[in-house]
This record gives sequence, C-alpha cells and structure tokens, in this order.
Amino acid sequence: MTADERKELELFSARMRRWIIEGVYNAKCGHPGGSLSCTDLICYLYNRELNVDPADPDNPERDRFVLSKGHCAPALYSALGLRGFFDVEEMKNLRKIGSFLQGHPCKAITPGIDMSTGSLGQGISTSVGMAMAGKLDNKDYRVFSILGDGEMQEGEVWEALMSAAHYKLDNLCAFLDNNGLQIDGKVDDVMSLGDIKAKTEAFGWNTVVIDGHNFDEIEGALKAFHENKGSGKPFFVIAKTHKGRGVSYMTDDPSWHGCAPKEDKYLIAVEELDAKIKELEG
Repeated sequence: MTADERKELELFSARMRRWIIEGVYNAKCGHPGGSLSCTDLICYLYNRELNVDPADPDNPERDRFVLSKGHCAPALYSALGLRGFFDVEEMKNLRKIGSFLQGHPCKAITPGIDMSTGSLGQGISTSVGMAMAGKLDNKDYRVFSILGDGEMQEGEVWEALMSAAHYKLDNLCAFLDNNGLQIDGKVDDVMSLGDIKAKTEAFGWNTVVIDGHNFDEIEGALKAFHENKGSGKPFFVIAKTHKGRGVSYMTDDPSWHGCAPKEDKYLIAVEELDAKIKELEG
C-alpha cells in the first residue's frame, strides 16, 4: 500500500466517523462506541476489497457483507453513503420514522444491505448459509462478516463456526471487532472469551490477529485470506480495536456503547473529527 492510498483510507475513515456522530446525535439514540471501533475494518472492505457496485447493489455476482453486530449499523450506513449507495445526508435521519436507515440494518429498505441483522449470533449464521450457497452454486463471490465481542458469548456463534469448518467454507472471512468491551463493561468481567485464536483454530478456522486500526495489517489479513482459497478452511481475523476510536472522550469507555452525545459532547466530537479531516485533506 502506498502512502497516498493509506491517506485516502484514513480520510474516508475520518469522514465515516464524522457521519456516525452526526447520525447518532440527530437520532438522540444509537450505538456510537462499537460503530467507531469497527469503522476502519468497514472502510477498508468497502474501498479496497469488496466486489460491489452502488449502481447495481443486488448484482448476484457481488461479494456479500453481513454486519453481524447489527446495532453498529451507523458504521455500515456511513460507508454505504460515502460510497454512493445513497445520499450520505440521509444519516441525519437515522432511526427516524419513515427513514430507510433504522437502528439495525434492514435488507428490505436499505440499498447495499445483504442481511437484516440485530439479534446477535444470527448474522454470522446467515453468513455461513450465504457462503454455503455460493459453494453449491459454483459462484466466485466471497462472504465477509463482522462480529462483536459480546456477540461471541452467544452459543449460536460457535454453532456457526463449527458448521463453516464442517462444510469447508474457505469463501468465508469473519472479523471479530475485538475492543474488549460490551454494554455491561469489560468482556473479561462479564463472560471471558479466553484464548479466542486457540478456540477458533480448534473449531477448524485459519486465524490471524491484527491491529484493527492499521490499514497495512488489515490488508495483510485479507491477503492471507486470498491465499487461504482452496484450503477448505474458513478464515477468521481477530482485529484488536478500541471502542469509541476517533473521539477522545469515547475511546475505551463502555458507557458510550449505546448512548448518544448531547450537544456539548457532540460539538467536541465534531471539532475533533473536522480537524482530523482538514488535516488529511491538506
């Protein structure tokens, strides 16, 4: 990756974060913390990895993306809006009556959404089904999914991981947004996940661990996924991230899991993110 390419991704990511804050603030509710932690992963996928076309969002040959941690929809919506699937100004109508940008992704009403998600564990499960369908139909599309820490405590997740390995779904790549926090506090205090890498590997997945805010490492993980093709093993990426990344007072603070900023905090976040965007544009 060149320096210019990295800077383009950083700028897109900063703009995503700005729209996440704008959307949640205008909605007066939502989930900024986890949306901000997975921003860089979604940014890279929608700019450099996914075979998708805003002009033809339902193309049957497209890659599929499933946000299994569906409550972090603002991150996905901001990427889709900035990529041209719809007018990004619609973020100001997040969660409002009549808006096609609701609190969780809805395939029926939002361009670019491949799966309606929100019930934790179901997104990765349907991703397995999509990847299996691709294999059965001899299609070349890949399936990507992002899970959350707290979501990994769901039994359905582990059933999905076991199924993906059993059916040799090497066209499936799952990311864990591993920020270490959930709504009730630290994951290790609520229900420790233990050695995630050892567990996913024991369940039959090839697994790598990366810094989920480092675009070079994200690129390296996806290169490894490309090389994984033909292995007969699904691919798992443990992305170490920070909840609330990009906004100083939200970073690593679980209280921002599902809380919208009031005007004073909103203005601080806007000032920080606008300064970052201006720096990158300059």
